[in-house]
Formats: sequence, C-alpha cells, structure tokens
Amino acid sequence: MIVQLAGLPGTGKSTLAQALTRELGPKTLLLDKDRVRDALFGPRLVTYTRDQDDFCVRLIHQTAARHLREYPGAAVVLDGRTCSQRYQIEEVQHLAAETGQPLRLIECVCPDQVAARRLQQDLLTGAHPAADRDHALHLRLKAHAEPITVPALRLDTSAPLPDCTRAAVNYLSAEHALTARPAPKGAPTP
Repeated sequence: MIVQLAGLPGTGKSTLAQALTRELGPKTLLLDKDRVRDALFGPRLVTYTRDQDDFCVRLIHQTAARHLREYPGAAVVLDGRTCSQRYQIEEVQHLAAETGQPLRLIECVCPDQVAARRLQQDLLTGAHPAADRDHALHLRLKAHAEPITVPALRLDTSAPLPDCTRAAVNYLSAEHALTARPAPKGAPTP
C-alpha cells in the first residue's frame, strides 16, 4: 500500500507520517521529500524550486517501487509534498498503477493560525530540514492550490495526534480490507 500525505506546510504531514509509520509495522518505509532533498543538496545547494522538488520526488518514487518489490504486502508512507497541484497527484497515481499497489491519500488540514504557530516553532527550533517553510509560504501555496478530486481522507490535524493517528489507521484498514484480494490457495496469510 502507498500512503501519500498531502497538505500545506504546517498542517502536520510529517508528524502524522512518523506516527503512521510506527503503526503500520516494521516493514513500512517512510520517504520524506524534504529530508531527501536536504541529504542530496545540503544547506548550500537547496534551491526550493519545483524542479528540485520534482527531482527528489522521482527518486522517492523509485525507492518506493523498489521497497514494494522487495517486501510485498509492505506499506510506503510518502511525506513532504503538498499535493496541491493536480500533476503531483497524477504522479503518485502512476506510481501506484506501476507497482500494482493501492493508493491511499490523507489530506492534512488545520486552521491557518495553527499552521502558523507550528511553522514558527519549527523555524525557532530548526526542527524541520526545509528552511523556507513559513506562514507566507503556506498562504502562497494555499492561494494557488488545486483541490484534491480523488478519494482521500481529509483529516483535521488540530486534533490530538493519537486521535489523528487512530482515524488514519482506521481509514487505511477499512480501505485496505475493501480492496484486499484473496490469497491464492495454499499461500501464507499475512
């Protein structure tokens, strides 16, 4: 299963992604575009451009496909992309089709003032690798965001993290159960 976290900066994608990764089991791989970009380009060469972001996402998708081939039945949690542009959703849909995996989108939302507070805290503590994340970026991206038109869980992350995690796991479990195919006769059950 591919789990794509979507949402504007400060809406709690990374926090939820980490919690989900723990909940989904030891073979779940968390791939975070911002951490990959930081690892590849370091603080001096990061440009925060769409081109650089898209390059990092392509690498993440290749890594996800490899992981899912090596660990059938595992999950991959994709973080760091807002999915606020239609092409971003189309790319992850292509990954799901290419790998034969179900795709589950979770759109993280929260009031603007909650996101602003989180972003300010991250800037003060240096807790996030993307140094361009601030409330102005949040508002710019929001102004140009295209709505997500595919099935997704829209999750208000201003609720406590355990509640958000439980809602997300319930969504993933229910969706997975609806699309799970029966195992061939004699095949071990997961």
